[in-house]
Amino acid sequence: MEATATNVAELAYRRILLKISGEALMGAQNYGIDVDVAHSVAEEIKAVRELGVEIAVVVGGGNIFRGVSKSAGNMNRSSADYIGMLATIMNAVVLQDALEKQGVYTRVMSAIEIPQLAEPFIRRRAIRHLEKGRVVIFAAGTGNPYFTTDSAAALRALEIKANVILKATKVEGIYSADPMKDETATRFECITYQEVLEKQLKVMDASAISLCMDNNLPIVVFNMRTHGNIMRVATGEEGIGTRVCVEK
Repeated sequence: MEATATNVAELAYRRILLKISGEALMGAQNYGIDVDVAHSVAEEIKAVRELGVEIAVVVGGGNIFRGVSKSAGNMNRSSADYIGMLATIMNAVVLQDALEKQGVYTRVMSAIEIPQLAEPFIRRRAIRHLEKGRVVIFAAGTGNPYFTTDSAAALRALEIKANVILKATKVEGIYSADPMKDETATRFECITYQEVLEKQLKVMDASAISLCMDNNLPIVVFNMRTHGNIMRVATGEEGIGTRVCVEK
């Protein structure tokens, strides 16, 4: 579907980096991938893509393995992180399959060379894929241990010159405290990078926030469990999630 002049003009962002945690792909399960959730996410991505938005995705691997989790036990941190990177590749291939079943041309690009499943990450090639209307899924984080997929999202967003990072979570945005534990927690509609760091709000790790702050890359944190929220954020609908930027 070609974007019309009208709906292109209405877009809040022309190129977005969507960060999806591995846990988001679990659905109601305690482990692994809920294929129905993957297909639901694919439907939403397709709808946004049809408006003319260029979409790249960074997917986590926490639904399968997280290097800093209890399941890693006494493993060497580097080894555990590499296993986590492999988990993100698995999630990326699942999401690719779901998107292609929706008729969306998709490329998986991995920071770890695994040519049977993914292309190697090359910045110019990734941008060219986006310009051709393909959804690009970045897997394996940054390819380095000790860096989270949040840091990968910030890095890849800057490399492809995305207009924004959309951080998909299971809550409505950034709160003053954990809303799952504190009923008095209030949601911020807008907050600065510095406030996120000073208040130690665990929306993204500090290195990712700092990287976005240094390069003035806005972040929108929203609840992806509410169907249609990816579209609402991409089109700039007010009152959805929390915006992180330089000034309120």
